[in-house]
Amino acid sequence: MARDNTKARLQLQLALLALDGIRPSGTVAWVSAAAPVLTQAAVGAGHWAAGRRQRALAAWACAAGSALAAWGVGTEAPTRAEMIKNTQQHRDQLRKLGTRLPPEAPATAGTQALTARQHSWWGLAALGLTGLGMVTGVRSGLRHPQRLTVHAIASETVSTASYVLLAARAAQQRRPRIAAGRALYAAGSAARLRAVSAEPLR
Repeated sequence: MARDNTKARLQLQLALLALDGIRPSGTVAWVSAAAPVLTQAAVGAGHWAAGRRQRALAAWACAAGSALAAWGVGTEAPTRAEMIKNTQQHRDQLRKLGTRLPPEAPATAGTQALTARQHSWWGLAALGLTGLGMVTGVRSGLRHPQRLTVHAIASETVSTASYVLLAARAAQQRRPRIAAGRALYAAGSAARLRAVSAEPLR
């Protein structure tokens, strides 16, 4: 039984490592980290211009939380090398307990074969997809939810709960900026639900 408990604990820790994220490196990674900040800030500006003050403040709270979390990820999150090392240690311990794991792709798989031009094209494609995601996110944030419905309540409740759990995980890992950012985003998500009830879209 103790062996099973150890195996379950290691599997849980391995899954939680994926939630920690890694420190951004390179332009594309930093743009991706900044995208939620800019998206929520633009949503807030749109709501403010339309006279929806509570919705705007909720969106700006989410933007501030995203900015604080991005700063924390850039200073507190493990590097890619550290993440690979931590993950490998957990996988090795699970193998010693007799757990069969899928093979892990090499850390450099697919990178050495790419030419400089291919790297450039991949970077441009990633930036383009990030920009498209920001445009879609702004449009969605300004249009939905139109009013307080069961679906809207469920969606925001799941979002708030997820960010509360992420904040607790970051606090446990002694990453105060990430924890504060996630908690602020959770507060913004909860505020958005109250704003929807007070300022339904028409």
